[in-house]
Amino acid sequence: MSTYHEEEKLRDMRLLREIQKDLPAFLRQFFQGIAQTASAKTRLGYAYDLRIFFRYLYEEHSTLGGIAATDLHITDLDQVTADDIDCFLEYLSYYVAPNPEHPDAPSVYHNDEKGKSRKLAAVRSMFNFFYKRGKISANPASVVDTPKIHDKQIVRLDVNEMADFLDAVDNGDNLTHLQKTRHLQTRKRDLALMSLLLGTGMRVSECVGIDRKDLDFRNSGVKILRKGGNESMLYFSDEVQECLQDYLEVRNQIETKVKGDDALFLSIQNRRITVRAVQNLVKKYAHGITPKNISPHKLRSTYGTNLYQATGDIYLVADVLGHADVNTTKRHYAEIEDNRRRKAATMIKLRKD
Repeated sequence: MSTYHEEEKLRDMRLLREIQKDLPAFLRQFFQGIAQTASAKTRLGYAYDLRIFFRYLYEEHSTLGGIAATDLHITDLDQVTADDIDCFLEYLSYYVAPNPEHPDAPSVYHNDEKGKSRKLAAVRSMFNFFYKRGKISANPASVVDTPKIHDKQIVRLDVNEMADFLDAVDNGDNLTHLQKTRHLQTRKRDLALMSLLLGTGMRVSECVGIDRKDLDFRNSGVKILRKGGNESMLYFSDEVQECLQDYLEVRNQIETKVKGDDALFLSIQNRRITVRAVQNLVKKYAHGITPKNISPHKLRSTYGTNLYQATGDIYLVADVLGHADVNTTKRHYAEIEDNRRRKAATMIKLRKD
C-alpha cells in the first residue's frame, strides 16, 4: 500500500474517533468488532450515519427522546422497534441538523432511496452486531425493508462527445482566457488524466492514489488500490500509454511539495491532485461539449458502456470496473442489454423474402 493510501486510512481513523465522541460509548465495541471485516472508510461512513440515527432518537423517540446519545446505554437499544426505524427512514426525507462548517446556521437535509438505504445498512449492522453478541434481546432492523432504489438511466458520453471532450482537453476549446493561460501549464497532465479515466474506467479515488512506480509500460498497465482495499492491475491502450509517457516527461522534472510523495498526477501547487480537483477539471472541459452533467463517474460509465458494447461480456465489465457483485453491473447496463435483445428480434426471419 502506498504512503498516500496509508495517510488516507489514518485520516479516516482520526475522523472516526472524533465522531465517536458524539455517540454512545457502547458503539466503541461495534467499531472495534467490525474492524477486521470493514475498511476504515466504511466504518467512518457508518459513524456519520449512526450519528444521524441517534440524533433522530433524541428528537423524536417516545421514550429515548431528550436523552443525549452519550448518555445512552446498550440496553436502551431494546426500546427501539421496527416501527421506530421505519419512522427514522421517513425522517430522513427532510430534517434539519447542525452544519459543521457553520455551527450557527443549521442546514436542511434530504435523502433519496439510495441515501436511506445506506443509512439503514449502518443501523442494521449495529443491531446485528449487538444481537449476535447477546447484548440486546431483539433485532428490529432485520425486519425493516430496504427502500426500493429506482434505476436511473446511465449518463455517459457518446462516441462524438467523447472525441470532442478529449479535443477540448487537448486544445483548450471553450475555456475562458484565464483558464487557457493555466491550460498551457496543465495540458499534458490533463490529457493523460482524462485519457486514463476514459480508457480504464477506474474510480477517481483510485486515480488520484496512483504513484509513478505503479505504472508498468512494458505490460501497458497500472496498479491501483480498489475501493475495498485490494490491489488490482488495469490495462490501457497504446493511445493512453502515449499520453501518459508524454506527461511523464514533464512530471519527472517536478519535485513535489511533500517530501517522498511519488504521486503521478500533481496539482498546480505540486502536491498530489485531489478528488475534488479532478471533478472540477472534468466539469470544466465538459462545459460547452454536452448539456449532460458529466463527472468522473460518468466517464467511468462511458468506459463501461463502450466495453460492454464491444464485448457483450458483463462479467468482464464487472471485473474491470471492480464491482464486487455482477448484479450491480447488470443493473447499470440493463438498458444496453435490452437493446441487444431487441436487435435479436430482427436477426431471425420466419419466412424468406
